[in-house]
Amino acid sequence: MTREELVRNTRQLIDEGDRLVANPSHAALRVWLQLTDELLAAAWGSMDRYHLAWLQVGRPSEAVRGRSMTPDEEAGYVREVARAKTAVLRMSVDALTRHGMPFVGETRD
Repeated sequence: MTREELVRNTRQLIDEGDRLVANPSHAALRVWLQLTDELLAAAWGSMDRYHLAWLQVGRPSEAVRGRSMTPDEEAGYVREVARAKTAVLRMSVDALTRHGMPFVGETRD
C-alpha cells in the first residue's frame, strides 16, 4: 500500500467515525471498528505497536452491567468509542503526513 492510499483510506474512516458520532449506530460501529482495526494493523503492525492507548478504546467510562443499554446509553457508548478511535486515526494521518513516519508494508509509487 502506498502512503497516499493509506492516508486516503484513513481519512475515509475518519469521516465515517465523524458520521457515527453524529448518527450513532451500534451495528455500524461494529463494522467500522473491524475496518479500522484491519487498516491500522496493516499500516502499523499489531495493536501494541500502533498505539497503546487503543487498549482502552471500546471500554465505556460508564459501563452498564447486568442489563441491556437504553437507546440513550447505547448512543452515548457509540459516540464515545467513535470519538476515541477517530482520534487514533487522526494521529495516524498526522504521523504519515506531518512526520513522514514509515509504516509496515509501505510500497513506493
